Amino acid sequence: MLKLLTDRHVIIALLVAPALALLAWFAVGNLASEQPQRAQAGKEYPLVEQSNCRYESGVCELRNEDMVLKLSMAEGAETILTGHASHALSRVLLAITSPDLDTAPREMRSHGGGGKDWRIRLDAIPRQGERIRLVATADGVAYYAEASTQFLRAR
Repeated sequence: MLKLLTDRHVIIALLVAPALALLAWFAVGNLASEQPQRAQAGKEYPLVEQSNCRYESGVCELRNEDMVLKLSMAEGAETILTGHASHALSRVLLAITSPDLDTAPREMRSHGGGGKDWRIRLDAIPRQGERIRLVATADGVAYYAEASTQFLRAR
C-alpha cells in the first residue's frame, strides 16, 4: 500500500481528480440549469417569504429574483402596514387571514409618487397564527405571496 502512495501517477490523480470534479459540476450547472428570464405579461409569479418574516424583525421581505417587496408597520398611533417595492407597482391587494376565517382582500393605496410605496390601515395588529395574503401587479405581471405576521410583533 505504501508503494502505491509513492507512485507519481497516483499522487497526480489524487490532486487532479477533485479539481476535475468541481469543474464538471460547474459546467453541468451552467449548461443544464434553467436560465433566468424576464417576467412575461399575463403570467403569475410567487414572491417567496424570506426568513425575517418568521420572527419579530419588524420587516418582512418577499422576493422573486429582482422583484422585492418589503412590508413593515408604520410608526404612529394608527395601525398602518406599509410596503416598499423595488419596482413600480400598479395595484396591490392584501388580506389578513386565519385558518378558520378567510377575509376579502382590500386594496392598498399608493403613497408618494412612482408606485413603489404602498400603505393600508389595519383595524388591529394581526393575531398569532394569522397570515398575510398579497397580490401585486406590475406591467401586467401578477406577483402573489403568503407570509407570516410574526414580524409585526417587533413594534
